[in-house]
Amino acid sequence: MFRRKMLTCLPLAVVALLGVGCGAETADTSTGGEAAGYPITLANCGRDVTVKSPPQRIASLNQSSTEILLSLGLADRIAGTATWTDPVLPTLADANAKVKRIADNWPSLEAVLNVEPDFVTSSFTSTVGPAGTVTTPERLQDFGIASYTSPSDCENKIADDGDGSRSEPMTLDIVYREITELAKLTGVPDAGVKLIASLKDRAAKASRTTTSGKSALFWFANSESPYMAGCCGAPGVIATALGLRNVFADTKQEWPQINWEEVASRNPDVLILGDLTRRDQSAETAAAKIKFLESHPVTQKMDAVRNKRYITVTGAELNPSLRTVYGIESVAAGLKRLGFTK
Repeated sequence: MFRRKMLTCLPLAVVALLGVGCGAETADTSTGGEAAGYPITLANCGRDVTVKSPPQRIASLNQSSTEILLSLGLADRIAGTATWTDPVLPTLADANAKVKRIADNWPSLEAVLNVEPDFVTSSFTSTVGPAGTVTTPERLQDFGIASYTSPSDCENKIADDGDGSRSEPMTLDIVYREITELAKLTGVPDAGVKLIASLKDRAAKASRTTTSGKSALFWFANSESPYMAGCCGAPGVIATALGLRNVFADTKQEWPQINWEEVASRNPDVLILGDLTRRDQSAETAAAKIKFLESHPVTQKMDAVRNKRYITVTGAELNPSLRTVYGIESVAAGLKRLGFTK
């Protein structure tokens, strides 16, 4: 239980925007009236989000959101980050090194307020949402702080006692929409267009690698009650792009917890293993997963285990984000290595 410090007002820093990286786009942050094109209001997760000028002190509370902001060239406008499953993308490491890390996992609301944000982003409603672990959008609004949550975690998604179920399979379009909306809200729309074009090109190239109907299992974490990918989240995007058959595509739960006897009975051709650096549950790393699979009396008999048909991906690549494109590339490379491509 975190002790909350009661604040009656939240001073917002006013800083000059510096260009980030080569060709970084600069938002109009002039004072003396509203910035050109502002205020901006858009619908987000069942509510309206309004920003009156380009945010200057963004608190990004999930890795997926942070990597989008960094990719848009906004490092100098990020006041702090939190909730990381993996190291930042290597291409973003230098920019990320300039940014304060509020917490490796979920921060307290007090810790978020201490960086004096004028805008808060998150990738999951479990972070900022109606029952958010950190806070709710309404509570942030009480402090005059607008917030934005990835639409991939609230549209066509039904909350349940796990990670939620999807009424329809997600596609990369919702990731591209998140990039477009964040770029618009922060005043760098051209950077969003360029980022999306690059990701679309990479996804198209990676998707040229296809299999002949090979079956796969996606394991995120936990060896006692393992989280395996259902049909309709980011792993479903990866499987569809590469012609794989997800052995648990018969459930719309995003990450159902499935017993090992059922896993073994599906006997997939290849095991796609999340390699997480966080230490929150059992079997977070790929090495720990492989050790478990090869020692457990049920799983060690699976064809993929006996033949060591493993593909490792980062945890972030299994979440709906720009990293989903990286996941397509990683799995495509693994399938080629295993000789499973046409």
